[in-house]
Amino acid sequence: MKNLEVRVPHMLRRLKRGPSVMLPKDIGMIIAYTCLGKDSLVVDAGAGTGFNAIMLGRIAKKVVSYERREEFAKLAAENVKSLGMKNVRVRNTDIMNGIEEKDIDLVTLDMPESEKVVPLAHAALKAGGHCVGYLPNIEQAKEFYMEAQKSFREVFMLENMVREYEVRDFGVRPKHVGLMHTAYLVFARK
Repeated sequence: MKNLEVRVPHMLRRLKRGPSVMLPKDIGMIIAYTCLGKDSLVVDAGAGTGFNAIMLGRIAKKVVSYERREEFAKLAAENVKSLGMKNVRVRNTDIMNGIEEKDIDLVTLDMPESEKVVPLAHAALKAGGHCVGYLPNIEQAKEFYMEAQKSFREVFMLENMVREYEVRDFGVRPKHVGLMHTAYLVFARK
């Protein structure tokens, strides 16, 4: 791989690309901090290419991914189908109109104005469930955080930076380029 390329899991490399994708470093944090498991029910909003829904679907029992833009919903559904995943469903629906699923374990929001969905996520989650915002800008992260504090009992914000290393015969050192900021992750537990 070239020095500036982002490392994407081999399974996802062959999928069709569209809008920007949530990267493994952030998906991994979501999985770890929410204790996602084989019995988990997940709602994902802002499907885009479906990368997040696919990665969560490899662990969770079921993932329903909402996408309001038809072209992205089709792309995400095509990517899910190409991998033969039966537990991931893509809906061409705007989540701001409501969350159909109830008693879910996790809601991930990767979309503009996601703070407006926080109350809907709270209502759809089971006790102890998590809502996670993937927020590229600090202003978005602040709005999401402040909204989550109104109804969730535990709210915190993290950022994850990754630095790859050069391994050479004459020394090991960080590469000159790293994958620094992608988004702020705001975690809220019901």
